[in-house]
Amino acid sequence: MIICGIETSCDDTGVAVYDCERGLLADRLYSQIEIHRPYGGVVPELAARDHIQRLLPLIETVLADAKIERTDLDGVAYTSGPGLVGALLVGAAVGRSLAFALNIPAVGIHHMEGHLLAPMLEDKSPGFPFLALLVSGGHTLLVDVQQPGGYQILGQSLDDAAGEAFDKTAKLLGLGYPGGPGIAAAAETGDPERFRFPRPMTDRPGLDFSFSGLKTHTLEKAKAHTLNKQTVADIARAFQDAVVDTLAIKTQRALEQTGRDRFVLAGGVGANRALRARLETLGRKLHCALYYPRSEYCTDNGAMIAYAGSLRILDDGKGNSAFEVRPRWSLQDLAPVQRIG
Repeated sequence: MIICGIETSCDDTGVAVYDCERGLLADRLYSQIEIHRPYGGVVPELAARDHIQRLLPLIETVLADAKIERTDLDGVAYTSGPGLVGALLVGAAVGRSLAFALNIPAVGIHHMEGHLLAPMLEDKSPGFPFLALLVSGGHTLLVDVQQPGGYQILGQSLDDAAGEAFDKTAKLLGLGYPGGPGIAAAAETGDPERFRFPRPMTDRPGLDFSFSGLKTHTLEKAKAHTLNKQTVADIARAFQDAVVDTLAIKTQRALEQTGRDRFVLAGGVGANRALRARLETLGRKLHCALYYPRSEYCTDNGAMIAYAGSLRILDDGKGNSAFEVRPRWSLQDLAPVQRIG
């Protein structure tokens, strides 16, 4: 079975072709960073318009890369939520239209399920069940994954997601957009001893997160000091250390609570090298195996949607018939996949 995956939840246009026997055949990603950079964040209307312009040519390019024709496709998977409603509608309209024209199944995929299953695209992939730390621009979640579609949310951010906090902090420090790479680059030359930021909600029980206070703390430090290059680097280091420590502390609690011996790091912030190093250390300490996708599959991409779609279409053979997008959508609302492979 060959599945075309389409990702348009936010500001990346992603398309991929996945073969259930041969694996990933081709994938392409068009980033809108330069479009949104002047605004310091994603402008929803501009995102949707650019998806309209890019998506069909990108599909043709990916099919050519994979050396297949449209008629070779056995199904289409597209992101139907959560995300920006206009952007989601573009992917849903194109995905369902393509499937209708070819008389093949189409299925709407939960964006975060795609991220959770992205490590399955690697040669080293986890078996089920496992714990997942999912950190992106819009979400910070600790999820107990029993099987594809069988998810229990153990903890989540009560305000800003970790990726959102990175973006806002970078804007305060003049480090540009997107904020994650800017903060990480500046932190490399930062003095780890000069500033110490709080590790929010780690002094109380539970697995929920809160990152808005770190943004406020950054603002206070920025106002109290002259923002030369070294001070910016020192603040960036303190901020990143606080986020990484907080995520690691909560992940350790979740591993000890669930008894899982393997865990996954996924989502855009999962590409952060300091976070990966910290969780690798945690894994060795607890004798737990850590898995994560390669950096290009941490950010939004069509490959993860194609893979998740292959599981869903293989499970029931028909996808779903509803044309809908869901800007807000809990992972716990998904139906479990009964057949895997």
